[in-house]
Order: sequence, then C-alpha cells, then structure tokens
Amino acid sequence: MKSGLFVLVPILGAAGDRITELQREFDPRLAALGPPHLTLAGSSGMGPIHADTPRERVSEVLDDAARETPPMSLPLGPAMRFMQSDVIVLPLDPHGPLRTLHERIKAAGLPFARPRFAFTPHVTLNFYREQPRDRLRQLLSTRITEPAEIRILQLYHTWEHNVKTELLGEWTLAGAGD
Repeated sequence: MKSGLFVLVPILGAAGDRITELQREFDPRLAALGPPHLTLAGSSGMGPIHADTPRERVSEVLDDAARETPPMSLPLGPAMRFMQSDVIVLPLDPHGPLRTLHERIKAAGLPFARPRFAFTPHVTLNFYREQPRDRLRQLLSTRITEPAEIRILQLYHTWEHNVKTELLGEWTLAGAGD
C-alpha cells in the first residue's frame, strides 16, 4: 500500500495514560507516533479506505457513525502476542459496541483495501523494538484494570507504511446509547 485513509480511535482516560507510559518505556519509537489508539479501519477487519475516495463521502460516513455511536468504556484484555509475532498488544472484545461501530463504517459502501487480519481490535504496546526475553516477559504480564475510554474517531491519510501521516478530521461519539 502506498497511501490510504485510516480510521483511528484514541484510547483516552487513565488507561490511555498508562499505555502511553508503557510505550515510552518499552518502545519509544511507537510512543513518539502519538497517543495510543486502536485502528478501526486500516488493517484488521477492513483495510485502509482508498486514498482517492472523496473526503466529503468519508466525512459523511464518519459523521453518521459518530452521531449514532455512544462513547464507550471498554475493558482491555491482558497483554499478548499479536498473531504469533513479537508485537505485544492489549486486546479488546471484538463483539458488542466496538463491533457495531466497526460494522457501521464497513457497511457504508466506502472502498476499502483488503484487510490484513480478521477484526481483532487491540492497542499496541510494543511494535518497533525487539525486547530481551526478561523484558518481553515483563511486558506480557501487563494488566490494565482501567477501561479504555473511547470517545473520538480520527481520520488519517497515511503514506508508505506510516512514514508520513496527516490528520484529516476528528469526530466525537455522540450517540445516546441503549
């Protein structure tokens, strides 16, 4: 992929603060990319939105999704290896309100590239840095008891495997809930 549009969900609250601390300690390069997040459109479940998609159409879809989706407070699972790699993540439940939001965007008719993985929502703790065995064990023992606060959708244009990114817009989740 040379270029694409990604929908990210920043992880806010105490969980976001703790994840930021862990990223700074275990993978400063990842931490330097910005606040912790999960990728809603771009890799798992739906690939990046084609970069030539009219921004007005993408904005319309994200406006609708944000208007219909209430803010979420979701538990994070224990740290684990992502897909038998050395990437360490904190998983989120792929069902419930997060799945509803994901499917709402996916079903809106935008053109997506092929996803790399099935929908496996997660927040990455360690991506770029190879860890010594004892540090890896320490990272894998991570438990965050505070919930992930999810209140915002962000749209990024990304080039060349995250070498360059540009924030194109941000939407606040405003749904009333059930």
